[in-house]
Amino acid sequence: MDSTQLPLDATSSDALAAEGLRLGLVDGTNRDAMAAWDEADYRGFHDRRPDAETIDDHVRHTAQRRIVGVWDDAIPEPDVPVATVSTWVGELTVPGRATVDSWAVSSVTVAPTHRRRGVARALLEGELRTAASAGVPMASLTVSEATIYERYGFGPATQTADLVIDTKRAGWARATSDAVPTGARGDGRVAFVSLETIRDTCRDIVDRARLATPGDFTTDDFLWGRLAGVLGDRDKKRSLRAVRYDDGDGTPQGFVVYSLKADPADFSKHTVDIRYLRAATDDAYAAIWRFLIELDLVGTVKNEVAAADEPVLWMIRDQRAATVVLRDHHWLRILDVPAALRARTYGRPGWLTVRIHDRLGFAAGTYRIDVRADGSAEVEKTDAAPDLAMDVSTLSALYLGAWRTSTLARAGRIAEFTAGATARLDAAFRSDEAPTLSFWY
Repeated sequence: MDSTQLPLDATSSDALAAEGLRLGLVDGTNRDAMAAWDEADYRGFHDRRPDAETIDDHVRHTAQRRIVGVWDDAIPEPDVPVATVSTWVGELTVPGRATVDSWAVSSVTVAPTHRRRGVARALLEGELRTAASAGVPMASLTVSEATIYERYGFGPATQTADLVIDTKRAGWARATSDAVPTGARGDGRVAFVSLETIRDTCRDIVDRARLATPGDFTTDDFLWGRLAGVLGDRDKKRSLRAVRYDDGDGTPQGFVVYSLKADPADFSKHTVDIRYLRAATDDAYAAIWRFLIELDLVGTVKNEVAAADEPVLWMIRDQRAATVVLRDHHWLRILDVPAALRARTYGRPGWLTVRIHDRLGFAAGTYRIDVRADGSAEVEKTDAAPDLAMDVSTLSALYLGAWRTSTLARAGRIAEFTAGATARLDAAFRSDEAPTLSFWY
């Protein structure tokens, strides 16, 4: 779906006009317009001004993104928006190695000079109405402030880990279980490659890995270029290194892009900051992590977007050498309950009815969920009495199976009207794979 061709939301346009503000779309091919929009976007995240090359990259690689801004014609420099948002349609991986279309939301900023005027509300609700009217069943985002988005129906559907490993203490441990024969690991190898080689040869790795990971998301050209390190801040690019793992047949199966930071007090204790690590096979994963753990002159390896259940914790000698801080990461917002729930696979078969409250109305109603023996589900609205009731943000948080339904019920987020209904929903929604998202967007 080309979201750039969809009209602006009239309700939001009218609300902003009443505040003396103007809602509009930016032509992504117009460099001057994009430069002004980028200025506002970078300012909103307290980043330094984008340089000319960064703006050129944005113009070349974001033609499929919907670039929205809010302007105040009364300020001294009216060409620079006072608020921004960028959206596009991508594929969200769901349990069962399936995908569902999701309206990705990024670059949400409001200038501090224009707070408390309903600007963020107009932007977000307007984009949600546009997505719903276009038939997109889900919206998604990663957040810098976790307190904002629940009011719009979003819920945290995955966790990420801020992972820090003391490499000297951790060491690398070979498999010692009798069940794992010596030599079970593959015969591939790691090698240094350029960032351009990562860009040109490793996107297939990301696509294969994400389809096995609930909560992961497609990468468009702009996002992929930034993850591979070939787009973005040129100063940061110069500090990046890349390693690729090829299997015994010479097929790329994993890679890591990282930077090194020296300890001014001890040159033997550099810190490795992982920019992006992805592996399509277990052998590739193990080989890349072993490379990082055993790097000379390195004392610490950091990954700020690690999975909550990283296998590397079971590949080192001392798990206490790792510090793991969990936080919310990928937030989802169900817009079309039947379409979203039909897209994924479920556990235990059975049926129940769930009443969903939605302040914006998209998902409101009572739904009967019938899970079949093959894991598929039929979902339809019903007038029957509900077994459970919850807000759409709670349903969205539960959607990928990252949380136990019983936990959210104990937290007061779910009301149970039929005994045992919480346990039944818990058994149905549980995912065999821990949901995660491998990057920010």
